[in-house]
Amino acid sequence: MLTLDYRREPHGVYFLIDNKSFYASCECLARGFNPMKAPLVVMSEADNTNGGLVLATSPEAKRLYHLQANVSRQRDLPNDPRLVVVPPRMNLYIQRNLQINAIFNRFVADCDLLPYSIDESILDLTHSWHLFGDTPRQVAQRIQHTVRAELGLYTTVGIGDNPAQAKLALDLYAKHTDDLIGEIHYETVPEKIWSIADLTAVWGIGTRTAKRLNRLGIHNMYELAHTNPYLLKQHLGLIGTQLFAVAWGIDRSQVAQQTLPKEASLGNSQVLPRDYQDKTELETVIKEIGEQVAARLRHHHQLAGEISLSLGWSFATQTTTKQNGSHQAMRLDPTDNDQAITQQLLYLFERNWDGQAVRNLAVYLSKLQAKQGQQLSLFTGLEQQVRNDKLATTVDQIRDRFGFTKLVYTSSLLSGGTAIQRASLVGGHNGGNAYE
Repeated sequence: MLTLDYRREPHGVYFLIDNKSFYASCECLARGFNPMKAPLVVMSEADNTNGGLVLATSPEAKRLYHLQANVSRQRDLPNDPRLVVVPPRMNLYIQRNLQINAIFNRFVADCDLLPYSIDESILDLTHSWHLFGDTPRQVAQRIQHTVRAELGLYTTVGIGDNPAQAKLALDLYAKHTDDLIGEIHYETVPEKIWSIADLTAVWGIGTRTAKRLNRLGIHNMYELAHTNPYLLKQHLGLIGTQLFAVAWGIDRSQVAQQTLPKEASLGNSQVLPRDYQDKTELETVIKEIGEQVAARLRHHHQLAGEISLSLGWSFATQTTTKQNGSHQAMRLDPTDNDQAITQQLLYLFERNWDGQAVRNLAVYLSKLQAKQGQQLSLFTGLEQQVRNDKLATTVDQIRDRFGFTKLVYTSSLLSGGTAIQRASLVGGHNGGNAYE
């Protein structure tokens, strides 16, 4: 049987802490409810086709009505007056996230704290846990009690010798124990990881990846751990090697070691409020997103040398055409100019759209370089180029000072325009007032 020598692997003390039913818990507490006992769901605004999407459910709402976050929709809600349905307030959740991580900072240095998402954080307590308790589990309990006492929120904690073990301990065990704490260590890998029969229960393995593993004769974590890693790499590439490491509880990453992207890019994406099939409406939204990304480019003092446009088809179109959408990219002379960027986006749109109903759009600018002066074109007069650059800078300054909606293009007032409504969103959802 294949064995690995863990003595040469990094041994630390890592916590992965999750705020239980975070959005729903924040809303329960804001209304004076017990977050573990009140049936409440946070639901995005309804649209014209599928109804609002359930973004978060309290444990009680999940138990009573079997609702699932990011799966259940408005049509799935029961006709029960006990169920409280509220819109999201992203500003409130961001504020709570900052408060929670401020508490974590009492236990670790800044470099040893990594906010993993809005409701999860990784803490490297290797060098500090002994200052706060006799065992790492005791420290985890102290953190839980502190967050609960100061903010009213319940937290679950996964403990491991590395970040991957902590993540698996959180997902597989902590969420199902009375004290909301789970542990995995190198010596417990056979018991805690290899015993998992459902591959999709493991972080990093989705349905499609599980099917690919099934075709290789792998149906559980024990079989994954005892498959030739070179075979996994041959059939799955780098992800195969990573999954093999996860099956053995191996992770050599360090929280304090920053990982930089190979190539920087700037972009924006949007799920449209309904299916768009009118060409003028689609062009309006593409222009809006292109102008928004160009403004971000100027804010970072960058020029872009490549642009890409992705169109995601509606559900009905995907069912009919068996295609998810289209993605095209093209090079351009380095620029941060609104007009230059939107013109190329519209060109890509014209070339790749054939009347399909579109439900989401994405624009990305890459091949970035620092702006050290204005890039001039041989095909536009010098004075006109200088005026365009000054105009864009003035528009940016006005929006920065008074808000985006104080100065918008008239096209955003046309049917299908989303820029004004999108300006009030945070993370794609209603920002709300953190103090309401």
